[in-house]
Amino acid sequence: MSDSDETKKKAEPRKKTIDPAALEMLGRAEAAGIGTVFSRVDEMKPCPIGASGSCCQLCAMGPCRLVGKGAAEKTGICGATHATIGARYMTRAIAGGVAAHSDHGRDIARTLLAVAKGHAGSYQVKDTDKLYRVAAIMHIATEGRDVNDVAAEVAQRALDNFNGTAGDELSYVSRAPAKRQAIWRKYGLVPRGVDREVVESMHRTNVGVDQDAEHLLDQGMRTSLADGWGGAMLATDLSDILFGTPKPLVSQANLGVLKKDEVNIIVHGHEPTLSEMIVAAAQDPELVEYAKSKGAAGINLAGICCTANEVLMRHGIPPAGNFLHQELAIITGAVEGMIVDVQCVLQALSPLAQKFHTKLITTSPKAKIPGATHLEFDETRALETAKEIVRMCIDNFQNRGDVAIPDYTGDLVAGFSHEYINYMLGGRYRASFRPLNDNIINGRIQGAVAIVGCNNPRVTQDEGIVYLVHELIKRDILVVQTGCAAHASGKHGLLTPETMQIAGDGLREVCEAVGMPPVLHLGSCVDNSRIMTILSQVVEEGGLGDDISDLPVAAICPEYYCEKALAIGTYAAASGVFVVFGVRNPVADCTEVVDIMSNGWEQKVGGQLVFEPDYEKILEMVTGRIQAKRQALGIHEEKERVLFDMAARREL
Repeated sequence: MSDSDETKKKAEPRKKTIDPAALEMLGRAEAAGIGTVFSRVDEMKPCPIGASGSCCQLCAMGPCRLVGKGAAEKTGICGATHATIGARYMTRAIAGGVAAHSDHGRDIARTLLAVAKGHAGSYQVKDTDKLYRVAAIMHIATEGRDVNDVAAEVAQRALDNFNGTAGDELSYVSRAPAKRQAIWRKYGLVPRGVDREVVESMHRTNVGVDQDAEHLLDQGMRTSLADGWGGAMLATDLSDILFGTPKPLVSQANLGVLKKDEVNIIVHGHEPTLSEMIVAAAQDPELVEYAKSKGAAGINLAGICCTANEVLMRHGIPPAGNFLHQELAIITGAVEGMIVDVQCVLQALSPLAQKFHTKLITTSPKAKIPGATHLEFDETRALETAKEIVRMCIDNFQNRGDVAIPDYTGDLVAGFSHEYINYMLGGRYRASFRPLNDNIINGRIQGAVAIVGCNNPRVTQDEGIVYLVHELIKRDILVVQTGCAAHASGKHGLLTPETMQIAGDGLREVCEAVGMPPVLHLGSCVDNSRIMTILSQVVEEGGLGDDISDLPVAAICPEYYCEKALAIGTYAAASGVFVVFGVRNPVADCTEVVDIMSNGWEQKVGGQLVFEPDYEKILEMVTGRIQAKRQALGIHEEKERVLFDMAARREL
């Protein structure tokens, strides 16, 4: 490359997104002189010392920066090494992520308890079958009992799991394969209670307490498992009990789902208790007529982030986009109200909404934003509160200015709970993961990869997610998705059965036979717990080893940005999965920590947590891992197809 070419390359603006709807709104923002997360990220350069794990700020003796000549041998004022600083950072980040997901789960448990006691009349138990299955896991008797009595005991047992009063182990540890449970017990990784592990992590990482990197990271794993096999898994199951277990449905995604002639309301955040009621209120005939009386054709509901996934999975409400779309939705000028609760909500929404007519409405007692309207959600008068919020948005319709809605949407199919996948593969009378196992064994499907997680404006929005989905299904690797990564695939048309046309021959043959897409949308970020359940059931089905770590699977979080993602990645690794994060390694300078999370965890628990920003290298690492697992199982070579009789199947 010539010097002029190199100069030209450096001068080219960073590619912000591959989404045409986002590009259109960014152009509108730039023309109006409005800043967004996409522009602010260019103005705010990351601290190179903190970004790679060489800065400790845990006490007032510092901050201590371990840089310069001989940095690897330097210590903080207290004597903390790079390894200690890095391990403390990771453990604290994991604890923060677990606290967020598990607080979500605790609120769902409290709502279920209120429903069971008759204190939350807007809700009811919608999936009694799942209630009884969860009760069985918790060893709660159901025979001859009233549904609400069972629900109350399940809810209380769930709260005991959060509080640490359920016993020495979380109830759901028993759902993992027996070998996996034995590994956790051998190394003292079995979580004893969600709150207990979070508090102990914060204690251990305080100055002058735990100073052994491996020991700290073991606590990080145990805390993460309290989420993956505790708080998040309970959140998913209890949400299914209250709001219904998802089944496949058709919808669309991207900013084009907003409607020029209707009242547009966006739900954004993470907790489904509020969004479920907003869905009901938006469909109320009286409120629809009220909207028409204000000049609107009706009420249009859409979502952002994981709340979008919750209402998409159960009601088909279209997502307007993922994390980086929240400002862009307001910039369309078409949003009457953005209703938020907790997590992933940008404070920048408040001053932005004031430049338009949009009402930003905060609803959680845990989260207020200066400048926003606060209307606290009360589960005891849930539908009444939701109707009040919707009416406020309808009244705002007349205040609209110029509207510019990008004409871009992607068709999608969502709603693949692990229960439905079981049914989809085996049918009503013989629901089973056997067809999936058989097709992995015979090589039509090489393995499975979860592509999950966030958006991060420091990388090109959706680029890595879409690239990896394309490349993996071309290689006969089934993809499952949750969170904002699933939104990316929805926007770009990768969540439909038609996507099988770009899949490899083997995967396409299976998809055609079953009638499923090669990319399955499993829900919100807490619903990564569904993936853990699926992997456990695949192991239980037989023929692919006796532990999750034996399976030809991997997980990728290409655009992570927050602690919750690190918590999820860690519980997947601690469960035996090879996990790769994109963007950057937050502890790159802490070489001992990097080695522990890769080689050390591989030897201890059979999983790894690694960081790699290059998507092609991620693809190579993940496909290599899958092939190595296939070889270890002895299924890497094509074998002659044999028609099994019943005796042969019983032997298998």
